Order: sequence, then structure tokens, then C-alpha cells
Amino acid sequence: MNNKLTEENMKKLEEELEYRMTVKRAQIAKEKLEAAAHGDRSENAEYKEACANYRENDNRIQYLMTMISTATIIDENDVNKSILGINSKARIKFVEDDFEDVITLVTTMDLDPENMHISIESDLGKALSGKKAGDVVEVNAPGEKYSVEVLEIL
Repeated sequence: MNNKLTEENMKKLEEELEYRMTVKRAQIAKEKLEAAAHGDRSENAEYKEACANYRENDNRIQYLMTMISTATIIDENDVNKSILGINSKARIKFVEDDFEDVITLVTTMDLDPENMHISIESDLGKALSGKKAGDVVEVNAPGEKYSVEVLEIL
């Protein structure tokens, strides 16, 4: 995995992990016990749902543990403001379309494409990371290649 995360992102992951391992697990175990008390488990929809919730929670716990153990923490205070990196905002131009937009490079956890918050792990994010105003980069996206010019770092 090895996602780039901020300290704030890591704190959110750790808080969610703690909640899922303690509160959520206990809640699901209680639901499972109550459902099991209703009788035949093979035809008990509540019991099957509780088991599915347990598996879903366990899968999320495994995902969170992997994210936490493999993440690279980015120090936001140690960022060069003249080049693009985590939480950098820039005005860019898609060269072939002559279309301009303002993007913000963010961690995977803060991804919001509708608001042009682009993950630094994405094809566009990787191409722009470390670039400065005036640079033109080629983005290798699945099925296409296109050029983007960094007009200004905001």
C-alpha cells in the first residue's frame, strides 16, 4: 500500500481502528447473541446479518491496520511552497483542451474529485508532485496520455 498521509489522516485512521475494535465489535457481538437467541440460526435473517456485519467490520479493521502500518507520514511543516506536494493548490491547464482549472493535491483520504481535490497517488497527482510553475508534464492515465501545464502555485 504505502499511502502518503498527514498526521491528521493517521490520527483519524487510529481513532476509527480503536472504535471498530472496541465499541463496534462489542455492539455486533451483542446483536449476534440476541439474534442467536431467536432460534434456528440457519433460517435466522437477523443472525446472518449480524455475521455479515461482523465480517465487514473485521475486513475494515484489517484494512485500517494495513494502512497504518504501511503509510508514509508527510510533515506538512516541512513543505517547500514553491513546488507541488500534499495540500498544495495550483492553477493548471490541460494543454490539448486549453482548459484551465484549480486543483489541490491531497492524500488519498482527502480525495474529492468533484471539488478538484486530487490524490497525490493518482496519475495526475503523481505527474504534478514535485513540479513548479511553468512545468509541463505528461500524465499517463489508463487508456490515454495528456499534457498538463502548471500555470501558478497558489
